Amino acid sequence: MGVYKSAILGSAMAIVFACLVPAPVAAQTWSGLWSDEFTGPQGTPIDATKWTYDTGSLGVNNEVEYYCSPGMTTGGCVGTNPNAYLDGNGNLIIQALKVGTSTTPYSNSWTSARLKTQGLEEFQFGRVESRMSLPTVAPGIWPAFWALGANINSVSWPLCGEADYMENVPASSGLGPTMIASSLHQAGTSARIDRTADYTFPNGGVVTGMHVYGAIWSPNMIQFYVDDPTKVFYVQTASDIGAGQTWGFNHTFFLILNLAIGGDGSWPGAFDATTPNPSVMTVDYVRIYQAASVPAPTMGNPPSITVTAGATTGNASSFSVGETLGSGRVYFACTTTAPKATCQVNTADALNTNTVDFSAAATGTVTVSVATTANAMLVPFGPWWKMLDAARFAVVALVAALLIGFASKWRARALRPAYALAALFLLGGGFVLGCSGSGGSTITPPGNGTTPGSYTVRVSAYTLTGNGTTPDATVSIPLTVN
Repeated sequence: MGVYKSAILGSAMAIVFACLVPAPVAAQTWSGLWSDEFTGPQGTPIDATKWTYDTGSLGVNNEVEYYCSPGMTTGGCVGTNPNAYLDGNGNLIIQALKVGTSTTPYSNSWTSARLKTQGLEEFQFGRVESRMSLPTVAPGIWPAFWALGANINSVSWPLCGEADYMENVPASSGLGPTMIASSLHQAGTSARIDRTADYTFPNGGVVTGMHVYGAIWSPNMIQFYVDDPTKVFYVQTASDIGAGQTWGFNHTFFLILNLAIGGDGSWPGAFDATTPNPSVMTVDYVRIYQAASVPAPTMGNPPSITVTAGATTGNASSFSVGETLGSGRVYFACTTTAPKATCQVNTADALNTNTVDFSAAATGTVTVSVATTANAMLVPFGPWWKMLDAARFAVVALVAALLIGFASKWRARALRPAYALAALFLLGGGFVLGCSGSGGSTITPPGNGTTPGSYTVRVSAYTLTGNGTTPDATVSIPLTVN
């Protein structure tokens, strides 16, 4: 705690934080895990047990600001006019100050602040939010509330993962005073994976008003909201990053608050003469909540699936799932043991078809479909295993032709029909051998299509309070491939 915060004040704030937890929605309840309410007289140091600072020019995103911590006097920082301070009214102020005119990236023509909980509060899963008002939207202005993977120093970005709860830039860059963006960034096998959604305030709301920006973070799923955690507007799951990719958000993260200023080529564009100086971001609080334990869902009794390899008819199984009313979203994923086959979940959830929302209903429906690879029909010529059969057919046909020629020259007319019949018999037999192989069975090349047989499809469910490694519930669906 800061030097002016007494133990009594700390206890009082803990009580206030507990009381400020939003009322539960049916069975989904939350308790305070960590917070900073930014309470204290003006001039009170920011709590050094909760926040540290990135300082200097970070050389990223074509920005121009130089980040200062309280008391710094280098790079244009002014100790008597800090870029981050408590205002005495229960708020954290982050202000960007213009100290130069260059819009060249990394020119240090502004000072600002970037606070982070790295090494102090690193958390995994829960609900995180901050209530704040953003600066007046103008060229170059780029406020953000976000999180980075705590392993960034060992694996670097984007392998560590990044969750952006709120970002705002001018309308010329896609947002403006009535919109914010929420995004996820992570590494993929061949390229960075970026996913984002914009949120527009209803009823004429603007970013300069006080709003809550947050996310519900659980195993294999992140749900973003503005102002009301029961009104999620964007949901992403481990199934949304593409086949063969690894979900990058099942480890610890730390929080960041910052106000960046863009230069030439940046997302918010370069600042200009209309950009307010100072530009001010006001933060009422930052909180992390922990969800009460959610029971495992019931998975019903899925009917079996029977499908011909490569066909679509009969490739789906629908079944009911149940959960305690108000438990929030549950993520469903599937795998199959069938070779050269995939499965897909569809729940009809308007925000994400891999989830069922139990906020207002205790039951839902999960449909699992299977895609298999057809066993292709073979032509007489093609791969090596068919060429051998074609050669065998050619030899038999040649012998038959010789016999026909021999019969045509035979003087005994009575024997000519017998030779002709023998030739036709050899020709027909050669065709059968050439196309069917020995024993008359169809020759199938190795690795061609989903092999007929009996398999399973496994459906796994992940609740709000699972551990991210073991599913909370599973069910197996018998799969027959013809």
